[in-house]
Amino acid sequence: MATVTDLKREFLEYIEISKGRSLKTVENYDRYLTRFIEFSKVVSPTDITDKVVQEFRLWLNRQSAGASKHGVGTLKKKTQNYYLIALRAFLKYLHRQGVQTLPAERIELAKVPERSLDVVSSVELERLLNAPLEALQKADSPEKERVCLRDKAILELLFSTGLRVSELCALDVDIDLSRDELSVRGKGDKVRVVFLSGTAKKAIATYLKARTDMEEALFVDGRPKALHRITPRDIQRHIKKYATLAGITSQVTPHVLRHMFATDLLENGADLRSVQALLGHANIATTQVYTHVTDRHLHDTHKAFHGKKRK
Repeated sequence: MATVTDLKREFLEYIEISKGRSLKTVENYDRYLTRFIEFSKVVSPTDITDKVVQEFRLWLNRQSAGASKHGVGTLKKKTQNYYLIALRAFLKYLHRQGVQTLPAERIELAKVPERSLDVVSSVELERLLNAPLEALQKADSPEKERVCLRDKAILELLFSTGLRVSELCALDVDIDLSRDELSVRGKGDKVRVVFLSGTAKKAIATYLKARTDMEEALFVDGRPKALHRITPRDIQRHIKKYATLAGITSQVTPHVLRHMFATDLLENGADLRSVQALLGHANIATTQVYTHVTDRHLHDTHKAFHGKKRK
């Protein structure tokens, strides 16, 4: 009979080839399952029992997550769930292969606190989007001017499309600005269409006109001796700088602009399914985290229409 380790290898090959999961996902599942096998010391699939899983969950819950500004903390519930999700997927695979083991539905995920969103006000957003133009007025070289124009294009594109920062970094210079839409390859290698605002198209065109290099990347980050495709870390650093220039005290990241893209759509009447498609969420439950932003509109509706016949 095949060992759990052998079956794990077959499972990882299955999700990579048959399910088309990314190499990063395969690596993560490998790490989670290896950690479970090493801790539990299971050899046969029948060794995976309720008791074994419960002991593993207890061990996970007591693991240190390392130092943070609040001191040394334990592993977050969300992170613990990553291990359990991988284990459940593995058990489901074994069941489909006719291998006797613990049913996947016996494993319940830990309850996690409701996700909170980092957003900025519309006034702060406008200041952030215009911050590169203010910096442009102080630029004292063509290189610095290109950087400001690039950053303006990046900010406008992020807010116009709701792109993940990794998706933006992967864009090439052959973008067709005669069209209002753009195809991007997102998580799970899935392609979706996003839409460009007039402001975003103008900012990109102005930036490209100032470019003098032959790099294929849409956005490049300069180094003393060479240019390279801009990285998510580069963009995070630049946005943090502009947030400071704009006088925004809360933390601003590329993902905050993705949040603002989604909340702006919902506040202006977009339906959740459309926002899900534009964000590239596989599950609408992921998109539902944004619905709380309409609470202010519910308050206004209640105030405008409730109890009008009462004196």
